[in-house]
Amino acid sequence: MTSPLTIALAQINPTVGDLAGNAAKIRAAARDAAAQGATLVIFSEMVLTGYPPEDLVYRASFQDAAMAAAERLAREPDIAHGPALIIGGLWREAGKLYNTALLLDGGKIAHRQYKYALPNYGVFDEKRVFASGPLPSPVRCRGVNLGLMICEDMWTPDVAARHAEAGADLLVVLNASPYELDKPGMRHAHAGARVEETGLPLRYVNQVGGQDELVFDGSSFVIDADGTEVVRLQDFVERLHIVGKAVHIEPKCDETESVYQAMVLGLRDYVNKNGFAGVVLGLSGGIDSALTAAVAVDALGAGRVRAVMMPSRYTSKESVEDAVECARLLGIPLDNIPIEPAMAAFDATLAEVFSGQQKDTTEENIQARIRGILLMAMSNKFGLMLLTTGNKSEMSVGYATLYGDMAGGFSVLKDVYKMRVYALAAWRNQQEGGAVIPERTLTRAPTAELRANQLDQDSLPPYAVLDAILERLIEREMAADAIIKEGFDAATVARVSRMLFAAEYKRRQAPPGVKITSMAFGRDRRYPLTNRFKDE
Repeated sequence: MTSPLTIALAQINPTVGDLAGNAAKIRAAARDAAAQGATLVIFSEMVLTGYPPEDLVYRASFQDAAMAAAERLAREPDIAHGPALIIGGLWREAGKLYNTALLLDGGKIAHRQYKYALPNYGVFDEKRVFASGPLPSPVRCRGVNLGLMICEDMWTPDVAARHAEAGADLLVVLNASPYELDKPGMRHAHAGARVEETGLPLRYVNQVGGQDELVFDGSSFVIDADGTEVVRLQDFVERLHIVGKAVHIEPKCDETESVYQAMVLGLRDYVNKNGFAGVVLGLSGGIDSALTAAVAVDALGAGRVRAVMMPSRYTSKESVEDAVECARLLGIPLDNIPIEPAMAAFDATLAEVFSGQQKDTTEENIQARIRGILLMAMSNKFGLMLLTTGNKSEMSVGYATLYGDMAGGFSVLKDVYKMRVYALAAWRNQQEGGAVIPERTLTRAPTAELRANQLDQDSLPPYAVLDAILERLIEREMAADAIIKEGFDAATVARVSRMLFAAEYKRRQAPPGVKITSMAFGRDRRYPLTNRFKDE
């Protein structure tokens, strides 16, 4: 059938709790869509409240304000006399709270549909805060029966089947689906399955933007009734698109670019939505801090990024040169604050109580903590958020110092393994404008430079081996014996496993960071601090 509706997909970036700001974004998109001839505009899941609102939804005042905002928006003259809108929000009925799709049409909320399938895994705990709605039926909108589904409703066949049986002409899916590796393919597989099962075309609108540790990549799409994808919107940017007869496929990021863009968007929105003037970070001459600085400049601009070099007696000439060159390439200021005076002061202060004790990692950690104090002082003085620069490989095995290099407000590389750090840095150097990370930084052996002639490989397995074992332990939840059967050294696997579980208390105190994998620390993987279980 030829639909009497001209549908616009509104892929926008809301902020949790900003009801007025989100309504303004909805209003602006609706006006633009109306000017282009749209008669229905589809927005993302909980776009009015922002997603995920987490325990904010327990506040009755927030519930009241969110429902009132939806009613006000429906009554606004431009909305009331413009295209119909399908927006995500929340609604309270009979003492229960629902994740809700709202149809605004003719100056009122013409229909409310409650989310049926509530996700309760990974980063989602919707069963904790929302009630499940009944299995829905289609809603009539300007001559078309719309089968509305809210995110998880599409991931099982029940809701789509019910809509098809009840006479839906079109499936409409509102989403707040966070980015992670391999997620786009999973979404398309489920959407394609629903189309194949029902024979109905499908419109899928996903949120875009960063919210704390989550990044939403957008990537909204349209699939025709024959299973052909005819529209795909660009990743990681806001988009408004009128669905027409012509195929419209925008550029899609490959895996490395998608990870980089997720980090850029996650950092930009965390800084901007929380009102920070900019960021400060320690630039050591190593690959992790160099990549973090590059992401920060791409996210915020060079004028909002400040770097600090804090050399000690163990800092090599090469590290100093590479930090200076990286700052030059990125166009950011680099302060130089030697930590030798502070190290001497701590040595003198602790001399009596440490008398007769051999130097060990205690003194190494003091150096890291001195740097943390200096960076936090600059953060406080200049109103800049401190970025930590550790990667997932290090955080997995506790190769980091509490209150030292772990100090900060946000971690760009928190969910990025070391080998991917190298791949991302190499990719960034190939982009338009030329290299921003010195070549030597990519080729030098990694080192914390907290003692003479120190290399990471003195304390850790080679990163290629370490990352492969960690990915199996963390993302795949494999037992040690199963990993060994794949050809990994038994002693190395046992050692990495011990370090992983022993470092849980450190990770619990780490700053938030961008979720990249299916098992990010903090959001997905939440192990007990006190835990005596070990694989036999």
